[in-house]
Amino acid sequence: MHRFIVVGGGAGGLELATRLGDRYRTRTGKKAPRALVTLVDRYPTHIWKPLLHEVAAGSMDPFSEELSYAAQARWHGFQFQQGELLGLDRVTKRVTLAPLLGDDGAAVLPQRELEYDTPVIAIGSTTHFFGVQGAEEHSIALDTVGQAERFRKRLIAACMRAEQPGKCVAESAPHAPGQAGSRIQVAIVGGGATGVELSAELRNTAQVLSAYGLHKLDPSTDIGIVIIEAGPRILPALPEPASSAAAEQLGQLGVTVMAGEAVSEVAPGFVRTASGKAVRADLTVWAAGIKAPPVLAKLDGLPVTKQGQLVVRPTLQTEVDDNIFALGDCAACTWSDSDGKEHKVPPRAQAAHQQASFLVQALGNRLKGRPLPEFVYRDLGSLVSLSHFSAVGNLRGGMLVKGLLARWMYMSLYRMHIAGLHGYRRMLLDTVANWLRRVTLPQVKLH
Repeated sequence: MHRFIVVGGGAGGLELATRLGDRYRTRTGKKAPRALVTLVDRYPTHIWKPLLHEVAAGSMDPFSEELSYAAQARWHGFQFQQGELLGLDRVTKRVTLAPLLGDDGAAVLPQRELEYDTPVIAIGSTTHFFGVQGAEEHSIALDTVGQAERFRKRLIAACMRAEQPGKCVAESAPHAPGQAGSRIQVAIVGGGATGVELSAELRNTAQVLSAYGLHKLDPSTDIGIVIIEAGPRILPALPEPASSAAAEQLGQLGVTVMAGEAVSEVAPGFVRTASGKAVRADLTVWAAGIKAPPVLAKLDGLPVTKQGQLVVRPTLQTEVDDNIFALGDCAACTWSDSDGKEHKVPPRAQAAHQQASFLVQALGNRLKGRPLPEFVYRDLGSLVSLSHFSAVGNLRGGMLVKGLLARWMYMSLYRMHIAGLHGYRRMLLDTVANWLRRVTLPQVKLH
């Protein structure tokens, strides 16, 4: 059988493995499958990465939303191997996985090698700290469920400590503009989608925590939220009208936006900008950018860009090896817009979804010995959630959407992801189950 290995179980990788498994699985009364599909990921479960800001704010319980890779493999006819990509040998056609360690540090599984005919690299991206002093040590990124849960627990603890009269969590640190009266302050470095969505979600969390008596702070004045953005405006990837609409909504929620301020240092209790301003920060979240995982530069001579992404052709094959494909954030793929201008496919969930759908067809052609088509990216626009308060974004063609319509459209994106993994019937059941949970449980996780 032809051996497909999908390395990375993110939005694109998991959908590709699922659809390939459905296509080539053994069925009753049918011939043996023509392909063996294996998914590799360093974690045992999947959660849609755009939801991590909700996990960090406590408005989503990750344990009710995460999907077991082993269960998905059983349901959809592929195999799952847990492990982190360590290397790749193009001569022997093997990928090497690092040892899998348990909580005690002991090896659960040794270093392993998996043979392949066609590997697809889909390991996504990781946080880029840009060499800023103290950023990695004193801020929390939102790359994984573990990091998001860590921030949530620290936020609850900080709110409880800040209740004490005359005390604040970092009382010796300087105050940010517009937040001098805050008992606790959260600084979010980066005004992209993650930073903006987290800021709005945190305002909702502060209100709910107060309502349930976990703190007696005024959620609108005692808990300050500051976004520090190096560029001239937040949401630089969206058109200016969408960015302005989001900034206006954040202002109404009491979120301070500091645009044009590059961060030069992150320290316990404060953040310092290149212009010399010091912003008090009881908790600091780093959402300033992403980069490709370093392991990509070690994959047996496969060319990478200055940003560390694998260079791929329009067929999503790597530049020097027709057998190896890549998709998602870790792949540098060029596309042309309607005016003929060339752009890089952006690191978005919709791009990974489109590339996964493309590869299902392209890899089928490869098995049949047919020519491969070329990937064409369709920019369907972008949407940014502002918690239950609102949403804002632009649709294909530049149409601005905001309010309830945008909020409903944003919520439908995750539903479509679930449909891609399980089908529409299970997606509808999952939607009903989520609604029932929200009716019977607190709006945020309280412990």
